[in-house]
Amino acid sequence: MVVEHELTDDEVDRLFQALADATRRDIVTRVLRQEQSVSALAGHYAMSFAAVQKHVAVLERASLVTKQRRGREQVVHAAPDTLRRAARLLESYEELWRGRARRIDDLLAEEVPPGDRGAE
Repeated sequence: MVVEHELTDDEVDRLFQALADATRRDIVTRVLRQEQSVSALAGHYAMSFAAVQKHVAVLERASLVTKQRRGREQVVHAAPDTLRRAARLLESYEELWRGRARRIDDLLAEEVPPGDRGAE
């Protein structure tokens, strides 16, 4: 069974690469709660402003966040649609494995005729 999903292979790669980093996951969590400027985000981490900007850029390339200029600041917004698409992809993999587990359960539940048991 092939897992069908609405993301290209490159999109999936960018998405999970972006989410592989704890700081980027934290940024996504923060902006899901409330939009924040890059400056405000930078205040939460023991790293340079430029490093936070790079993390935001990775998230933006993965379509997990968007930035909008407001005056002198860039405000970061979450892109929940991308997270929903990723969740659907993971659900597809889960269903694949649940189906395999059900088939294994069915095989194990089949009664083996006494003559087919071999040497016990």
